[in-house]
Amino acid sequence: MSISLSNISKQFGAFKALDNINLEIPEGELVALLGPSGCGKTTLLRIIAGLEQADQGDVFLKGNKVTDQPVKNRQIGFVFQHYVLFRHMTVFDNIAFGLRVKPRKQRPNETEIRDKVHSLLHLVQLDWLHDRFPDQLSGGQRQRIALARALAVEPSVLLLDEPFGALDASVRKDLRLWLRHLHHELNVTSIFVTHDQEEAMEVSSQIVVLNHGKIEQKGTPSEIYDQPQSDFVSRFIGQTNVFRIEDDDHDWLKSTGIIVDDPQGVVAHVRPHNISVEKTADPGNSPVYLKDWQHLGGTIRLELNRDGHNGSATTIYAEMPNEQFKDLALHKGDRVALRIKHAHWFN
Repeated sequence: MSISLSNISKQFGAFKALDNINLEIPEGELVALLGPSGCGKTTLLRIIAGLEQADQGDVFLKGNKVTDQPVKNRQIGFVFQHYVLFRHMTVFDNIAFGLRVKPRKQRPNETEIRDKVHSLLHLVQLDWLHDRFPDQLSGGQRQRIALARALAVEPSVLLLDEPFGALDASVRKDLRLWLRHLHHELNVTSIFVTHDQEEAMEVSSQIVVLNHGKIEQKGTPSEIYDQPQSDFVSRFIGQTNVFRIEDDDHDWLKSTGIIVDDPQGVVAHVRPHNISVEKTADPGNSPVYLKDWQHLGGTIRLELNRDGHNGSATTIYAEMPNEQFKDLALHKGDRVALRIKHAHWFN
């Protein structure tokens, strides 16, 4: 089911949570709402679900206006960060709950409910835990049961609010991959809220970056990372080096290969992987030296310092493959030459 948001605004007292949001989400997409705390992600999700009312604007599901429709009429499944499972019910009964409380004419019989619940448990790979209680499950297992419960009523839209936020890093990584594969299998239009940029990049087909209640950019993960449309997006998504085109930076940046005679802005943003590093043949004339590095598996992140004209040092981050770092045989304090392969310009 497609989702359309038209001129959505929401204010809490003097705080503007959402400021004239317009957004189209095609059917079958897995979309991440990404941004810092307080940017309006969860408020927007709750307005789509009908759990919150916008001050102005409309929500459309598959072209139908549902702005004033209650939650129960929107065919939406909602998965909360903290699961909200019924502790006194077994896993089976938790998943069956939504089916058993349907109006009598729509309610399946117990045989149909049993088949449906076991089918969902098989889908989330936890059928063997059907008679357990939530307190007997791990965090990752409880999250998958919460997702199965949301899917039991066959929602047209699935909304997930920080679904992996309460889990440890290794479990989160496993569940991200699992959710992506599950979405491909079910093809349910899904929106999930996260402040974890890695999670958004890894799981979603589209990312909507929010800041101060406004949409900064919408696009695929590669578009958001490789073609940021604002200073905020460039800084928020991944790591970036920021160079201001001032007298001191102007000549030095030209020496790295950046064309600064007619820049498209006054600030250059450079991703670490767009900086190549070599040992310099003339150490005395290089203002950049290797301060430290971090081993990130197949990648090495270099922490470089550039001597400033007033005695201060600017930190620059570069990345290269592990094997290339070994071949260069760099040591702390070595002077290096930089070549900047690509930059984004902002005012």
